[in-house]
Amino acid sequence: MSVKNKVQLITYPDSLGGDLKKLNYVLLKYFSDIFKGGVHILPPFPSSGDRGFAPLTYLEIDPSFGTWNDVKAIGANFDVLLDLMVNHISRQSEYFKDFIKNGRRSQYSDFFITVDKLWPEGRTVQEDIDKMFLRRPLPYSTFKIEETGEEEKVWTTFGKTDPSEQIDLDINSEGVKELFTTFFENFSRNSVKIVRLDAVGYVIKKLGTSCFFVEPEIYEFLEWIKKLADSFDIELLPEVHAHYSIQYKLAERGYWIYDFILPYKILDTLVNKSSQRLYEYLKNRPSNQFTMLDCHDGIPVKPDLDDLIDTDEARKLVDVCLERGSNLSLILSGEHKSKDGFDVHQIRGSYYSVLNCDDDAYIAARAIQFFTPGIPQVYYVGLLAGKNDLEAVRKTGEGREINRHNFSIEEIEEAYRKNVVQRLLKLIRFRNEYAAFDGEFKVVDSARDQICLSWNKEDKYCTLNIDLNTYKAIIVFINDDGEKLQYLV
Repeated sequence: MSVKNKVQLITYPDSLGGDLKKLNYVLLKYFSDIFKGGVHILPPFPSSGDRGFAPLTYLEIDPSFGTWNDVKAIGANFDVLLDLMVNHISRQSEYFKDFIKNGRRSQYSDFFITVDKLWPEGRTVQEDIDKMFLRRPLPYSTFKIEETGEEEKVWTTFGKTDPSEQIDLDINSEGVKELFTTFFENFSRNSVKIVRLDAVGYVIKKLGTSCFFVEPEIYEFLEWIKKLADSFDIELLPEVHAHYSIQYKLAERGYWIYDFILPYKILDTLVNKSSQRLYEYLKNRPSNQFTMLDCHDGIPVKPDLDDLIDTDEARKLVDVCLERGSNLSLILSGEHKSKDGFDVHQIRGSYYSVLNCDDDAYIAARAIQFFTPGIPQVYYVGLLAGKNDLEAVRKTGEGREINRHNFSIEEIEEAYRKNVVQRLLKLIRFRNEYAAFDGEFKVVDSARDQICLSWNKEDKYCTLNIDLNTYKAIIVFINDDGEKLQYLV
């Protein structure tokens, strides 16, 4: 299987209608010719936290969302992409519950990283911990074993609670490798075509390192899991939030990567009405990337754009977003903060809202995304030109809820009729169907307040022209009869 060079959707299993059956209904009724690249369903598995990202298992679908048959039904018309959290599994999983009950006598004890696997005497060394890229105050949680009453310190990279809800897996364990094999067998059986390796940068734990993207061991793991995925004809998409140079190492080795730089670059271009920095970026990026504007977390800033942004300029752009209702996720690790204290990890808000709900600006942003080489993904809130859900943030106290609104069928119907949404759908159809997007891409030099991007393949040719003063976007293209036509996006 190869990834289709068409537009994909990203959605939670319950965000478009309420469950997987409704999602399939919505896709077939409103978007049957839109997401020819597939559908990324954010974790639909039984989970004990983090909206699906603390899975108990990958062998079942959470009953409140539906069943594997519902996933297969979507897969009959759309390539399905699912997540595999290769770094961790839920504290409530049968594997860890058995370990908590039986300790080292558990058949699953080797699945987990007890601290003596790193420090043979079982005593942690602060000097080693100080070198690590931490996502919580300590890299481990302490649990009491029911059978013996003994305490076990177990590696937990993520988690807001203590002890953590997300327990790291030991990828060197034969049992874990067999478990991953079982998961991939099940994905294949249920028509899953692409698997995103979530949090893959954290899977290697090695003293004396940051325990993040540890080379060369990370490549050895990726080669192993790629071979496994290839055996089931499944594509892999490693997910790594890090300095762009780390992403580019993966791209050089032939892996798909995420373009976590593009959303900020497009926002900067449209707010500051200058194409200069975007042009510099587009001329030098790898093309084997998945592109996005918004997602379930936020617009990446640090560490993804370190060395690519001026922090004074970035502060001004962040302030514009805050004025438009966004909130921020901040860097916790001192290692990734700028010397001047700039610590914005992600800007959280709907992309439509960060562009001040300006229809032309929003469509221009999508046009730039679709003309940028790679596989374009459209997040469901962005699909419907959704605005910041400030009420959800107020209710839950969770900043990420600003861009995670669940749409009812009635809300979808209402949004579908909006002019901006219809313009977006027309643009997606053009991106899916026009043959030149499989050809050669070029950044055409232009004035700073203009954008001109082109694609060319044999007798097909199209250019995107955007006036950054008005946000008006025009596509000029050659049709099947050889005529030169204009399309006001």
